[in-house]
Parts: sequence; structure tokens; C-alpha cells
Amino acid sequence: MFKGRHFDRSGILLCVRWYLAYNLSLRNLGQMMDERGISVGHAMTHRWTVHYTPVLLEQFNRRKRNVTGKWHMDETCIKVRGR
Repeated sequence: MFKGRHFDRSGILLCVRWYLAYNLSLRNLGQMMDERGISVGHAMTHRWTVHYTPVLLEQFNRRKRNVTGKWHMDETCIKVRGR
């Protein structure tokens, strides 16, 4: 998946994760990566996001647990000031 890339795998994944998880602009994300010693422009960040988002989503969906319509809640007793 990362074969032939000029940047480290962890830097690419960190950049894509921050872009998807938080409301950051591409330019702000480029500045944050510059602070960490990775010189990346906003265009490169956009290319990474477009390329790796579908791949990461597919891998995530393969590994996530199935969600069912059933749920169960246990009864809980909470003491407040000794009562």
C-alpha cells in the first residue's frame, strides 16, 4: 500500500487520520506536519487523503464488529450520600 512513497508510512497515516478525524484545513495540516519535521504541502495532503481514504475505510469495515439491533442494560444502584 505504501510501496514507492517518498514519505514514511506513519507520517502519511497520521496526516490522513488528522484530516478525517478533526475539522482541519489542508494548509493547517501542512503546517502541523512541518512542525513535526515533515515538509508536506497542502496539495500532497489532499492527494494522500483522496488515495488512502477508500483503502483505509475498506480495511476498517473488514475489521469492525457487527452491530445488532439488540441491546441489554443491567440494573444499577447508585448510592448518593449513603442512601
